[in-house]
Amino acid sequence: MDAHAVNRDPGAVAAPVPQPGAGARVVNVADLTRRFGEIVAVDRATLHVERGEIFGLIGRNGAGKSTLIKMLTTLLPPSGGSAQVAGFDIVRQPGDVRRAIGYVPQLLSADGELTGYENLLLSARLYLLPRAERTRRIDESLAMMGLQDVRDRLVGTYSGGMIRRLEIAQSALHRPRVIFMDEPTIGLDPTGRHTVWGHVRTLQQQFGTSIVLTTHQMEEADALCDRIGVIHAGHVVAVGTPQELKARVGPGATLDDVFAALTGARIDPRGDYRHVREERRGASEHG
Repeated sequence: MDAHAVNRDPGAVAAPVPQPGAGARVVNVADLTRRFGEIVAVDRATLHVERGEIFGLIGRNGAGKSTLIKMLTTLLPPSGGSAQVAGFDIVRQPGDVRRAIGYVPQLLSADGELTGYENLLLSARLYLLPRAERTRRIDESLAMMGLQDVRDRLVGTYSGGMIRRLEIAQSALHRPRVIFMDEPTIGLDPTGRHTVWGHVRTLQQQFGTSIVLTTHQMEEADALCDRIGVIHAGHVVAVGTPQELKARVGPGATLDDVFAALTGARIDPRGDYRHVREERRGASEHG
């Protein structure tokens, strides 16, 4: 379940998603830093995300991708620098940030003891959606994610890809301006990954949602992202469209080549659906 839901009163009236203005940038990050003792996990990161774009952060496990996402979703306080999300400061206005965003974490968040419908109903209550809107929003979300036929099945019987689609549906119920997805396809097989990609694009196109995702899958970043930030050892070392980044290396270059040229390393793309829970947990623990 979403980590930012704060009120469990099922009869409460929904608080509106904050709308501070119609600026073109929905995420603006300047010199954002996070230290853990002597370790600098994110070092003066600077980037921005445009309204309605899919922005990817690529890097190896431990590069600082997840730590950056956790700061932008107010799960971790920064050690320095600044950031605004949906027009709100992540330190001074964390409550407004949380109401304006959705979050899909690495770790499994759907409750396997509930049905798909029950998971979405709980999310609708936590997001304070009015009673009159809950059923419609849930039905729309199930249809959008192709989960109508399994709405009444326990999530514990779902495949990894179905669970991820449900988690994405949960994050989008309140129509946030930005959705953060931390390794959204980790542990999924190729079919599951491509299915999730399609649903991410649907959110972008249907609702104009800005999406920030982390990944170590170069194919995913190339196929899905409008722009990409390359992060290495806590530093954002390059930002651009996939085409711009590849052009920096030369004709015929791939994003693997870009990453190797910028960091001197390559990313291991292996992922086994059978170990989805372990992979998500391991990736989360290593930033």
